[in-house]
This record gives sequence, C-alpha cells and structure tokens, in this order.
Amino acid sequence: MDNVARAQLRTNVAPKSVQELIDELPIWADGTGLRSTPMTGMQWLIWSLAAAGKFFEGFVVFMTGVALPLFSNEFSLGAAEHGVIGAASLFGILVGAVGLGGLSDRFGRKTMFVVEMIIFCAFLALLCVSQSYIQIVICLFGLGLALGCDYPTAHMIISETIPSTSRGKLVLGAFAFQAVGALGGTAVGYAVLSTLPDISAWRWMYASAIIPAVLVTIGRFYIVESPNWLSVRGETGKAEKAVKELLVRKPQYPSDIKLAARAQTSESAKSHQTYASLFNSENRCATILASVPWFLQDLGTYGIGIFTPTILAAALGANSDHPRSVHDLILNDIAAAQGAALITSLLIVGIIFAVLLADVVGRIWLQILGFIGCAVGLFLASLSTYFAGGAQTLLIFAGFMLFNFMTNLGPNAQTYLLAGEVFPTAIRGKGAGFAAAFAKIGAVMTAFLFPILLDTIGTQLLLYGLVVTSLLGAAITWLFRIETTGINLDTLGH
Repeated sequence: MDNVARAQLRTNVAPKSVQELIDELPIWADGTGLRSTPMTGMQWLIWSLAAAGKFFEGFVVFMTGVALPLFSNEFSLGAAEHGVIGAASLFGILVGAVGLGGLSDRFGRKTMFVVEMIIFCAFLALLCVSQSYIQIVICLFGLGLALGCDYPTAHMIISETIPSTSRGKLVLGAFAFQAVGALGGTAVGYAVLSTLPDISAWRWMYASAIIPAVLVTIGRFYIVESPNWLSVRGETGKAEKAVKELLVRKPQYPSDIKLAARAQTSESAKSHQTYASLFNSENRCATILASVPWFLQDLGTYGIGIFTPTILAAALGANSDHPRSVHDLILNDIAAAQGAALITSLLIVGIIFAVLLADVVGRIWLQILGFIGCAVGLFLASLSTYFAGGAQTLLIFAGFMLFNFMTNLGPNAQTYLLAGEVFPTAIRGKGAGFAAAFAKIGAVMTAFLFPILLDTIGTQLLLYGLVVTSLLGAAITWLFRIETTGINLDTLGH
C-alpha cells in the first residue's frame, strides 16, 4: 500500500474527447499500465441507480400480473377491462419512450433520469390508494410513462460514462435486473398473499416498492450529468468539470483534464435535434437496425406467452376451474405467482450468458444466433399440435425453454443494447426512444390480435408465422448490421 500511495501517475495533457479520457488506461510513473480501465466510485453509483430502475420495471410489471385477479374481484371487471389494464402500462411505455425519453437530448440525461423516478414514485403512491378501475388504469399508464422514459435514459447514462471495452456487459448487467425485479415482484406478491389473504392485498404489494423507489430518486440527484452530452452541446467547461467528478481516483488519474473541441456546424447541430433526422441517409440504417428487430422480437415474446397457462397447468397442477370464493381466488393467485416465479428464474439464465458474451462474441452475432434459436424453439412448440398428453407438454415446454433462453441471450438483450449505441450522441435519446416505442407497438398488437388470430387461423399457423418473423429478425440484423462492441461512442457518432 505504501508503494502504491507514493506512486505518481502521469497523464497526457493533450486535448482528448470525453470517451478517450474515460477509456484511457492509467499509467504508473514507471510506465506500467493496467490491463483494463478501473471503474470509479461515481461510475459504479450511476450503474447501480440505473440497475435499480430496471429492477423496479420488472418488479411492478410482473406484480401487476399477480394483482390482476384481485383487481378483477374488487372492481368487478370484465374481459374488456382486463385487456385495458394489461395494455395500460405497455401503452404508457410506448408514449414515455418517445415523449419523455427523447427529451434527454434536450434537457440532459441526468435531468430525465431524475424526472422519470419522480413520476414513477408519484403514480406508484397514487396506485396504492386508487378507489376505482379508471384510477388504476391512469396510474398504470403513468407508471408506464416513467418506465418508457427509462428505456433510453438508463442505457445512455451508463454507456456515456463508462469504458467502451466493458460497455456491453455493464449495460446488460443493469438490464438483467429487470428479470431480477420480475422475480422479486412475484416473490413479494406471493409473500403478501400468504400473510394477508385478502382482496386488498394488492395495495400492500405495490406499497412495498415506495420507500426503495424514493431512496433511488434521491440518489439520482447526486450523480454527474453525461459529459458526452455536455460536450456535444458545446458546453466544454461543464463537460470538463463533469469528467473530473466522474473520474475521481486515488491516486488521481488523469490529473489534468482538457477536452478537444468538437467540430460541428450550427446547421448540423440543429438537424440532430429532430425526429426526422432518424430517417435521413446518415441515420436510416441505425434506425432500422435499432427498431425493426426489436419490434419482431416483441412479436415472438408475446406469442410464446400463449403457452404459459398450459405449461403451468402441466408442471404445477394449477386449478383451471373458475374460483368459487375469495379463498379459491387467493389460492389460485398464489399458485400463479409460484409459476411465474419459476418461469422468470429461467429468463435470468439467458441474460447471464448475454452479459458474459456481449463484449466477447459481439452484439450482431448474438442477436442473429438468438433469433435463429427463437425460431427453432417456436417450431418445436408448433410440433406439439401433432401430439397429445405427455409428448405434447414436453414439446411445448422444450420450445418455451429454448425460446426464453435464446431471446434473452440474443434479441431481447442485444436489441436494447444496440438501440442505445448506434446513434450519434446528439440524437441518441430520440433514436433509442423511438426504437423502444416502435417495439412496444408490436407488444400492444400481439396483446390484442393474438386471441383473434388463434380463433381464426389456429395455433400451428400462428406459430409458423412467428417462426418467419424470428428468421426475418435475423436477416434484417445481418443486412443492416452495425457492430458496436468495444467501439468508442464518439467514433459511432461520426
């Protein structure tokens, strides 16, 4: 420790870009360099607060599935009201990703990072005291707004403040907390129902997240603004100050920070502030790569969900009869929570592999292989229509398992990762927000159209269609590929 304390780090005072300073390897006085760029305390704080936001996303969305039967009983909801409640948060995410996420290009990453959590806490508290079906829908939509904003903002606040070589695993590591939150949400739902078997238990489920969410909101006030965003706006002094706060180390490295001026015309800067520029010749390829495969991935994800009740019934022996009393309703809901927790735990495995491989194999290859694996899983599930009994259940279960592993290894993780990397800094918020919103159009479509398609064309043809969309996702990924693994975000911007 004494030798380390006495060692003096040397720094090159030549002007550099923000990302070059973040990526720079510390060098000791004797010329020895580190193998990788160490993360600072501020960088870990930013990552932790972004991961917490992803946790809340999975926590609340999956808890709504547990709470839905209780909503239905307390407010006497019909099938139409069920559909609206199920789509409320999805539609909120769609609107929030474009309407709020894009504002991070104008007002800053940190500003929207804080605003989204304030919105989340406000609607979460209101949801706990809602007294009608309409109030629940409004609150779920409001929660969706905040979660939609988080799609681009959380990604950018991480990716613009960490080393390029570890960007993939750290962004996906935070994204993985969505699955952890989903598991936590179903676990809390199960625990509350077990200790408080009452129709009003859903209020306590949501209330359990209020205090942690408030603490995360407070924490976000203490992070630095993205120096990359400040630099693009020409605020070089503020950007240098933000870099200094971001890269605090003991011993300090770099000791003197000087940013290179960015050459950008006022006309170019202005054009990057509109959604129209997503479709010009400079950004069109990135827009297609970021949005179309994500849209196709959401179609498949919601499609395979058709088989969830069948799998749960076979694996857990869940009661499929209509509940005859509140007691039956609570027992069925507890069984559903257990099943959801089992399935959600399987999703985490794919995400873990994505985290480990994203910076090694690369985003594009993982997304292509993931789409192909999804197609194989869906095809296995489609073969179940030729069998009955145990063989049918085995094929459905095998297809479901393979699909969930491959989608989390590939398109589910990589589409999120690519959407926040392929656009220039000045329009990254709008680009990532548009991609997330476009994907959620697919989610909303499937939520409403799949029951109709099941009745009109049948399960097998529907699955064949999803096999085609998965293969199409692989093809589009290859045709419009932009590999971002380990690449400086400033390079991507140009």
